[in-house]
Amino acid sequence: MPKKDTHLVIVTGLSGSGKSTAIKAFEDIGYFCIDNLPVPLLPHFVALCEQDRPDLKKVALGIDIRGRSFLHDCDRLLHQVESAGYTLEILFFEATTEVLQRRFSQTRRLHPIGTQESSLLAAIQKEREELASLRARSTRIVDTSDFSVHQLKALITRSYSLVSDRERISVQVLSFGFKYGLPFEADLVVDVRFLPNPYFVDALRPLSGCEAPVRDWVLSHPEAVQFLDDYAALLLKLLPQYVQEGKRYLTVAVGCTGGKHRSVVIAERLADRVRAAGYYTVLFHRDVHLDG
Repeated sequence: MPKKDTHLVIVTGLSGSGKSTAIKAFEDIGYFCIDNLPVPLLPHFVALCEQDRPDLKKVALGIDIRGRSFLHDCDRLLHQVESAGYTLEILFFEATTEVLQRRFSQTRRLHPIGTQESSLLAAIQKEREELASLRARSTRIVDTSDFSVHQLKALITRSYSLVSDRERISVQVLSFGFKYGLPFEADLVVDVRFLPNPYFVDALRPLSGCEAPVRDWVLSHPEAVQFLDDYAALLLKLLPQYVQEGKRYLTVAVGCTGGKHRSVVIAERLADRVRAAGYYTVLFHRDVHLDG
């Protein structure tokens, strides 16, 4: 079957994990969105889109435990959509049980499969069990335990503001500080703490890797230039393979101790190399404005 141009994202996962926030974020970047679509209507929906709205190229559909009576047939229906030629991505959101309990307690909402008589913990555990097969089939799993609403929206925006060409890939190069934790969205993580550290140069300490004095100092060291050449060459060799496997996005995280100097310089230069090779590239410095 010929591939369709429409990129279809199924937004699913545990109640309280951020699915509604994600759907709103998809709307903000131009996706046509429907939340709580009954699973049996999925093949009919895509057929109607093809017939009546051929202009729709980006669609996000929310499917979750509220359609539980049909979830047992979900795998067959998803396969039916893929067989029709659609690029289908399943984005599964989850969080730790403790975080989900806290979120439901704060909002005072009843869990979708809970009752006034049953415990919230039992409902969360049952939902995990019922969605286990859908989770196993997912393209990407996002743990939102440590995400704020704004961070989750930013993740969707950075990852899915894609070019329309189905055959290309969106590459996000992200700098971060190990002292503030690994970025959850990272597909590849590279540690540049082995490079000489501008932090120990008094004149450079208050500056960031976005500024010329720090950038020039880091790149004045041969080992930094050699690493950048080698890693950029490896990444550019791998990217066509990711495209061939149908991957729509790739997040490369570059980390140093505080995420302010070395990782910023290397991330910027790495993004330049990837962009120059013709790939849609987004650069983001997560921790550059934090102290330390």
